[in-house]
Amino acid sequence: MKEISELNLPDDVRYAEDHEWARPEGDKVKVGINDYAQDQLGDIVFVELPQVGDTFKKDEEFGTVESVKAVSELYMPVGGEILAVNTVLEESPELVNESPYKDGWMLEVKPNNPDDWDALMTREIYLEMLKGVE
Repeated sequence: MKEISELNLPDDVRYAEDHEWARPEGDKVKVGINDYAQDQLGDIVFVELPQVGDTFKKDEEFGTVESVKAVSELYMPVGGEILAVNTVLEESPELVNESPYKDGWMLEVKPNNPDDWDALMTREIYLEMLKGVE
């Protein structure tokens, strides 16, 4: 497993306590799990995601990710309607390990509450939280 200093934690995303990330793209928000989460899980073998059109509240479970180690729930970093799902992950779940912020994205969401974004952590705050976990 990676040391905290080795993690890829971009500045252009915000982080949830449950290790999801969110990146604004116009009026949408792209969502996935971050480098820390994929590293802790190990080799990802299956990703279960919702349907386009489904709606979720912030912190509501939206799917699961299964690795050789465990099955983990996925939680919405922002509430809203699912606009797109990365269906490539059905055949290639390992993309979450290889490229968590690009090819391994999971959802595009139309957010319904701007306060959800404000409640997410910046890179610096997230790193401080991780240091408390280690």
